[in-house]
Amino acid sequence: MKGWTALEGKAVALAQANVDTDQLIPARFMSAPRSEGYGAFLLHDARQDDPDHVLNRFAGAEVLVTRRNFGSGSSREAAVYALVDFGVWAVFAPSFGDIFAGNAVNNGLLPARVTEEEIEMLISKIGTGDASAKIDLCTGRAVIAGTELSLDLDPVWQEKLVNGWDDIDLTAQHGVQIEAFRKTREAAHPWVIPLTKGGAVS
Repeated sequence: MKGWTALEGKAVALAQANVDTDQLIPARFMSAPRSEGYGAFLLHDARQDDPDHVLNRFAGAEVLVTRRNFGSGSSREAAVYALVDFGVWAVFAPSFGDIFAGNAVNNGLLPARVTEEEIEMLISKIGTGDASAKIDLCTGRAVIAGTELSLDLDPVWQEKLVNGWDDIDLTAQHGVQIEAFRKTREAAHPWVIPLTKGGAVS
């Protein structure tokens, strides 16, 4: 996965609370190969009969501004795939489903927490159209619809997004320390090492 430090594009407002992962991608689409892309399935049931849906009218938007509890519901990572494959790289909301937020960061999607007041102001400014958006992960600042925002961004999330890392990549950065611990542990407590028929595992 490729990391990113700055984004400049368009933001749209989805003025809805409690958008859960079952809405973000209905389960019946999850058998499709990821290689085919999940973008067409994003909010499929809400969009299919509504040509005026904001994501139908502004399909190129990179930033989504929405209300609280975004990404609640089931733990399906495919909900994040649908957003990223659609072209969305940041979602601004007052709160997120915990598992969704972790999955988002692991796939390069910024779950940006801002206050209820800021969200309502942004939704009012953006309205039913779109607005300019700039995000800088290094400074933790964003400007959407002319409004400057400070991001409540966990330092580990920031590191993962900038470098394009998931949890495995993050752990791999400590390979030297992990190997040193393993050797020290084996030397001090050889009895903890599993045995094979031929003896200790090398």
